[in-house]
Amino acid sequence: MARAVLGGGCFWCLEALFQRVPGVLEVEPGYAGGSEPDPTYEQVCSGLTGHAEVVRVEFDPAHLSYEAVLERFWKAHDPTTPNRQGADIGTQYRSIILTA
Repeated sequence: MARAVLGGGCFWCLEALFQRVPGVLEVEPGYAGGSEPDPTYEQVCSGLTGHAEVVRVEFDPAHLSYEAVLERFWKAHDPTTPNRQGADIGTQYRSIILTA
């Protein structure tokens, strides 16, 4: 199993996208990249915690490559619009790829 942690706007939108991809085993939305250990929605929306909305995508690399996961990620959002995806505006909607 392999993992990617990606943020590109609303995590529910990315969750829905990756749940339909063959080779993806699990998708979990959450917050990452900030200073608070367990932030609330309100704290994240304030823009003060530094968190982004992300999804953790667990996938089988025998059926889906990391490169293919990233290709879908880049097609699913516009990384050139800082802190915004469509009607969602705020630092939590930025484009982000987290690595271990």
